[in-house]
Amino acid sequence: MIFFITVLRALAACIITNSHYVGVYPTDLIANGGLFGDVIFFAVSGFCLANVKNSFPKWYGKRLVRVFPAFIIISAIYIALGIHSFEPSIQGIIDSFILPTKYHFVSSIIILYIPFYIVMRTQKLRANLLKIGGITALVWILTYMFIYDKSYYHIDTVREPMIRFLFFFAMLLGAYFKDNIEKYRNKKSIVSWVLLPFLFVGYFASKLIFSRVDSIASLQIINQIVLFALLTVTFRCFMSIDSWLEKLPKWIKSVITFISGITLEIYLVQIGIIPKLNFLPFPLNWLFITGVIIVLAFMLNKISTLIQKPMLKIINKEKRG
Repeated sequence: MIFFITVLRALAACIITNSHYVGVYPTDLIANGGLFGDVIFFAVSGFCLANVKNSFPKWYGKRLVRVFPAFIIISAIYIALGIHSFEPSIQGIIDSFILPTKYHFVSSIIILYIPFYIVMRTQKLRANLLKIGGITALVWILTYMFIYDKSYYHIDTVREPMIRFLFFFAMLLGAYFKDNIEKYRNKKSIVSWVLLPFLFVGYFASKLIFSRVDSIASLQIINQIVLFALLTVTFRCFMSIDSWLEKLPKWIKSVITFISGITLEIYLVQIGIIPKLNFLPFPLNWLFITGVIIVLAFMLNKISTLIQKPMLKIINKEKRG
């Protein structure tokens, strides 16, 4: 069993949720780190989906079935309750139910699944993940140099197309670690553990500096480079202690597994409701909001799972490609 992936998925959900707690803590500096959580989640996705065996329609269909029922349900409910706005037009339907502007993860993952499948399914590309990452990095840097608006700091804005380069890097990184799991799993790395706190502080310090000093905005790509380094080292560190994580007390592992199993739903339900539930003093507000998010996410997961089952049966009828 590979438990470190379960831990990383749960950690990503916690970090992303924490970043949305603006106004909940005594200081909003604590409500940070969402992009770090995002790249962990994309890396975990790349790790888990690396071994592609089905034809594209079957494989992609399963991915969409996993994402869309929960997403459409919560979008419809939040629109009905007035939590999300909705424009009755074709663009409004696209923005709310197909490529959602409010749920950047959903729109990014369903787009990035396509190039990821191509790379994983093509033997020559799969065998050269580092080269594919290098080519992607070159396109990313050229886009940054000649197209990207560097007049102000916004490179970590998750709703801009530029961020998908970083997310795709993360998916390729996860696939690389999957292909080299025996090389890194339970293999201690003192260097990685030493680097981890420095990169963690360096990432958040660079974000703070770039967001406040406009004169160095042209160098903001450094922030993304440091973040990717932080992601790599974080993944490496957790892989190195997989056997130790397996030995955690059962109740701790149960909590981690539970959170890991509803990460998508946790992400979906929290958007828009946190400010509306923030009417108690700290830390009661944190406890109340977190409790509501977990309960709603669990309920959404159960409902969407019931919808997914018959849809998956239809998809699985296709002969293997």
